[in-house]
Amino acid sequence: MGKIDDMMRFHETALSLRAQRQQLLASNIANADTPNFKARDIDFNAALKGAISKSGGTTPGGNTGPVTASNAGGVSANDVLRTSTAHMVSTNGRGSIGGAAIKYMTEQQGNIDGNTVDMDVQRNQFTDNAMRYEVSLTLASSKIKGLMSAIQGQ
Repeated sequence: MGKIDDMMRFHETALSLRAQRQQLLASNIANADTPNFKARDIDFNAALKGAISKSGGTTPGGNTGPVTASNAGGVSANDVLRTSTAHMVSTNGRGSIGGAAIKYMTEQQGNIDGNTVDMDVQRNQFTDNAMRYEVSLTLASSKIKGLMSAIQGQ
């Protein structure tokens, strides 16, 4: 039963992190016209790895090592940065998702009002994350259907 629990925990964690990232991206899009708003994102791979290691679980393949799935998505650590050591410091865990710090995105194109939201980038990331959420949901659903057919002997 442990492997089934680990598999389901992995899918639950991945879906939860995708939903939280979606909220972050939606916030960026909603604040596209807010002066001095700084776009934020997480490194999804680091968040998933951190969440799995916190729960003591394993990846679906049974590995306890780093999560390196090619469909994990997110932005790399090189794409985001902290603009000040005082930013996103948290005493109650609100400055991270799954153990990965929420970071400010690197400004691609300067904006006169100080806003760093690039709508094209944000829309693409939002859509990509939504599609990956749907894929994760479909995979979890198919695993459950497979287990049900095995239990029922079909």
